[in-house]
Amino acid sequence: MNKMIAFLGAGSVAEAVISGMLRSEMVNREQIIVTNRSNQERLEKMKSKYNVQCMKDKEKAFKHADIVVLAVKPNNVDESLESIKAYLNPKQLIISIIAGVTTESITNKIGIDVAVVRVMPNTSASIGYSATAITAGQFATDEQVALVEALFKSIGITSIVAEDDMHIVTAVSGSGPAYVYYLVEAMEKAATDAGLDSAIANQLITQTIIGAGEMLRQSGETAVELRKKITSAKGTTEAGIKSLEEANFQTIVVESLKCARDRSIELGKN
Repeated sequence: MNKMIAFLGAGSVAEAVISGMLRSEMVNREQIIVTNRSNQERLEKMKSKYNVQCMKDKEKAFKHADIVVLAVKPNNVDESLESIKAYLNPKQLIISIIAGVTTESITNKIGIDVAVVRVMPNTSASIGYSATAITAGQFATDEQVALVEALFKSIGITSIVAEDDMHIVTAVSGSGPAYVYYLVEAMEKAATDAGLDSAIANQLITQTIIGAGEMLRQSGETAVELRKKITSAKGTTEAGIKSLEEANFQTIVVESLKCARDRSIELGKN
């Protein structure tokens, strides 16, 4: 792809996307420009690690970019867009990775009829395993949406969704890796508390997570069906599942996703 891509924001999600795109060779280093609000140390780290163009001059970064990726925190969106909107033009494609903020809101803040496509990847993008949801704003063409799909398919899978669904997508797949890591933390603690070597525990649990994911992807069976196959009557798995049921595990998980979704809605309103 022969286009210049300028990133506004250099946080963990932006880094994951950049790392994944370079890893897949969808773009080369010379095509990527990164800038942020004030953290020069972060830019220097990105320059050193990925050898991409990093600069504080926003006019130079954005005026001639073909694609502008907004990867700032939701509470900084007004200030951040104000700092670059003078350098944007209707021919550009804006890709937003900002949680909770609608395409309409971004278009209004920029002040021109520019194509905005909102995406929600996750940090697994850095190794090519992101699950990215995509929704198009009012002025985005089918060709531009297809370009965004191609770009993000280079770092994982993509799904086109309605914009109203982006809040729950943010909770499910955007934040999802953190929930899995939190589960692994608990499993590792249980294993080491019982005397298992931490390195062995980590190896076994990691492979268990990978294997379960592959079973979900390859077997054609639902999570319920796969769980029931493992859960034999009066066995060890059943004992563990009963403990989770007594602790209202499913209710807790559902409530956590609702809280994440509600926070996404709140960020958009703010």
